[in-house]
Amino acid sequence: MRTAECKVSLDLASSKMSPPDISNSTGEEEAGETDPLFLLNDSMGLHQPGYHTDIIKHLGVQISLITAYSLIILLGLLGNALVIYMIVRYRNMRTVTNFFIANLALADLLVNTFCLPFTLVYTLLEEWTFGAVLCHMVPFAQALSVHVSILTMTVIALERYRCIVFHLGMRLTWHSSFLIMAFTWTVSAVLAAPLAIFREFRYEEIPSINRRFPVCTEKWPQVTSRDGLIFSLSMLLLQYIIPLAIISYAYICIWVKLRNHISPSSRNDSINRRKKTTKMLALVVVVFAICWLPFHAFQLAIDLDLVLRLEEYKLIYTVFHIVAMCSTFTNPLLYGWMNKNYRNGFLMVFRCEDKPDTFHLEGSFRTRSLRRTTLNGRNGGHPPTAV
Repeated sequence: MRTAECKVSLDLASSKMSPPDISNSTGEEEAGETDPLFLLNDSMGLHQPGYHTDIIKHLGVQISLITAYSLIILLGLLGNALVIYMIVRYRNMRTVTNFFIANLALADLLVNTFCLPFTLVYTLLEEWTFGAVLCHMVPFAQALSVHVSILTMTVIALERYRCIVFHLGMRLTWHSSFLIMAFTWTVSAVLAAPLAIFREFRYEEIPSINRRFPVCTEKWPQVTSRDGLIFSLSMLLLQYIIPLAIISYAYICIWVKLRNHISPSSRNDSINRRKKTTKMLALVVVVFAICWLPFHAFQLAIDLDLVLRLEEYKLIYTVFHIVAMCSTFTNPLLYGWMNKNYRNGFLMVFRCEDKPDTFHLEGSFRTRSLRRTTLNGRNGGHPPTAV
């Protein structure tokens, strides 16, 4: 049932941040009861008759998991830190779209620093050794980062939809963009709050073999209810399905608008830049959706108790989790591949150079507001914003 604990891996995706439950999944025991002997056997790889040997205990598998998670953490920290550094360091990069991109990078950094190390250790040890405070904070931080990422991508898509499809002259200012980012973090914190509130850190006692080990589990108000399942399905809609539907609609409309747009030859370059930037931002969303799809699908199957008896259940869960976490370092790679400014900036950092004149505000980073500022004087017009 949903309140029992199976120490598999921290669930990052659909806001069910505790490891999925495989004990009592047949419904033969009362909801909320956990067989302590099963928990111990599961954590030590000493399964009772009828249970398979835990393949994650194999040395080769553990080395592979350590390597995969370490690479994701390293690439995520390096790439996202470079993105934020460039936007903070170079004035020409401080546009609304880039501020939102920096917000994405910050959310990914939160995953890399405050999620993946704990996830890796918990997966390998299968005991929660980090204490009561982190039992509440880690799941909250994980859910928070995923919500911020998808909400920020939704905001980017809607802003570009508003400006390109409707040709609205009113652009977002820096002040407005920071308010929107603060709003995304606030909403995300509210949505992630149940993961911090309904948690329990305790020790499981196994008197027959004198074994005591710590666990971090979900603890919903009514143990016999389906609160956990309802919350998980609700977050799946709010965190994945609905935002991706909105984003897809926005980018389809934008693409149709740009494809059918007829303008004087003097504006062809501007249209091409918009197409390139829209393609880059849409690809960011596509990669995010593809990375998270297997994990979301598997998590839904877990919530419905459809896969808990698969022989390689824990390994499959962990592999899908690794695939989902790849989204935390792919964005900087896409920026460097598809945007000249980011590519030049990354090269400058690696070469220890400082040439801000190499930034030409390509694509969404070249804006009407910036051109208006140039025409109206240093202090006139509006700060640069994205179109």
